[in-house]
Amino acid sequence: MDASTKPRAWKVLLAFAIIYFVWGSTFLAIRVGVREVPPFLLAGMRFLVAGVVLYIWMRAKGTPSPTRREWTSATLLATLIFVFDYGLLFWAERRVPSGRAAVMMATIPAFMALGEIFLLRTQRLTPRLAFALLVGMGGVAVLVGHASGLGDAAIDTAGACALVVAAISWSLAASLSRRLPLPAEKVMSSGAQMLAGGVLLMLAATLLGEFRGFHLREVSRGAWLSLAYLIVAGSIIGFTAYVWLIHHESPTKVGTYAYVNPVVAVLVGYFLGGEALGVRTIIGTALVLVSVVVITTTPKKIERTAPLSELESPPAQMSDIGRL
Repeated sequence: MDASTKPRAWKVLLAFAIIYFVWGSTFLAIRVGVREVPPFLLAGMRFLVAGVVLYIWMRAKGTPSPTRREWTSATLLATLIFVFDYGLLFWAERRVPSGRAAVMMATIPAFMALGEIFLLRTQRLTPRLAFALLVGMGGVAVLVGHASGLGDAAIDTAGACALVVAAISWSLAASLSRRLPLPAEKVMSSGAQMLAGGVLLMLAATLLGEFRGFHLREVSRGAWLSLAYLIVAGSIIGFTAYVWLIHHESPTKVGTYAYVNPVVAVLVGYFLGGEALGVRTIIGTALVLVSVVVITTTPKKIERTAPLSELESPPAQMSDIGRL
């Protein structure tokens, strides 16, 4: 990067602080919100508002609206990312502490690596990757298992299964996003996906009967503040910082949020949310993070038959919308 175009250090540090600490703290905000608002409805309100704001902002700047094909792609990705990933995450956080939910979601790079090894054939199963995958599976087993002597209780089984499905869904969407036609402008692409995702989540909330018996007047100020935090800080400000960093720092550096967010979520959940921080959580978190670091720092060994587009693909932990 040319020194004349290099941003000021404080701006870089601020942007990293936002994607590290704001995104890490959103897991607790989700848990606060779903105590009073049905999960799919809360997720729908979050992403519908954020998507509308980003879409209108980009249109006001003169960015063209997505084409019909791009809207189709955005809707497909929105189904995987927002309905199955975020929808299940919000649902699971009624059963699983926020810190542990964040650690479970940190397994996304492992599922992406598995997909690249066994489905896409764009990565080879090396001893290093095999070790990382086994360590990650061990971390999940510690968090979910019911072995005694580990202090805090194991994760709720249904919640853990939902989080695994959510992580798989995100990894599938990340792989598909490299092949689907999407708007060239990242903010418009993500705004369209959030907008479509918000609509789909609202539809899911309706089909699941979440509107029955729900009254806005009964929601506390704390729950509304958590929703506002998720929309403004988590989605709009967090995503703006993420996109800015992608244009000023290497993807590898920006991708370090995948390591930091779970740690921040565990600590925020412990100090602010009153969540348990026992031996089980510490060991499980450590194993999953070791797995993530090894996987995301392993150089790709592409099969010779892989197309050129695979040679230019971003690191496994990256996606157009980060962890909003």
